Amino acid sequence: MLDNNLIQSTSSWPFVEIRKLLSDRKEIIKKKNKITFQTGYGPSGLPHIGTFGEVARTTMMINALNHIKKINHELITFSDDMDGLRKVPDNIPNDKVLKDNLGKPLTDIPDPFKKYKSFGQHNNEMLKKFLTKFNFKFIFKSSTENYKKGVFNKSLLRVAEKYEDVMNIILPTLREERRKTYCPFLPICPKTGKVLEIPLLEVDQKTGRAIFDNDGKKIETSLLDGNCKLQWKVDWAMRWFTFDVDFEMYGKDLTESAILSNKICKTLGKKPPNGFAYELFLDEKGEKNI
Repeated sequence: MLDNNLIQSTSSWPFVEIRKLLSDRKEIIKKKNKITFQTGYGPSGLPHIGTFGEVARTTMMINALNHIKKINHELITFSDDMDGLRKVPDNIPNDKVLKDNLGKPLTDIPDPFKKYKSFGQHNNEMLKKFLTKFNFKFIFKSSTENYKKGVFNKSLLRVAEKYEDVMNIILPTLREERRKTYCPFLPICPKTGKVLEIPLLEVDQKTGRAIFDNDGKKIETSLLDGNCKLQWKVDWAMRWFTFDVDFEMYGKDLTESAILSNKICKTLGKKPPNGFAYELFLDEKGEKNI
């Protein structure tokens, strides 16, 4: 056990951030009697050093916490596996199956490695094995599973209720053309199975029934039970809201996104988590390379 005087005086960043967290969210933590940390993973590719770094840094925070205060805590490692595949990674064999399924949720695309039910599940399993190998303690959560099992349903209705407020936060940050079609809800096309980015025409805030404009054709669906997902900045805030997240760090390239998600979380009705922006792994050209 570290010397108590050293613990209280050290300027090592995990201790500084934990002390700040305990102070900033004192009443919230006291009420829950638990601290929830979260990290995120985009499984459109295999786990990499950036994934490791985010979990490792957060674990440093937890180790610092264990020296300062004995309190229940959890680390959620969340996989955005319901995202639509935008491009084919260049390190995947048999990539034709990915090319043929561009735009579909990662968990609806066949596994090119032919080991699991989907490409998303394959990458999720690689992530869990990767983190377990380094003895990280975490709770894995799948976006697809949480959406389809209705875990997010109440939060989705809350986003629908606060639709105009959310739009007022996001729209000023978008280019004029994008503003015309932007919607925080992304329906899954009943015909193609792809994640659609199309305008919302109307929504019933109580039932979640919604009508979208798909290039002149109306699509009526539900916002609930995995029929829709959220745009990621809104999704990020919605997860904080749903899981009562107390702390999440992120690369400094996401600083502006974190500011927007903080505003959305407040709009939904909860205090956003403490955050911490870290430097990125850059190549010799000074470009993001993870």
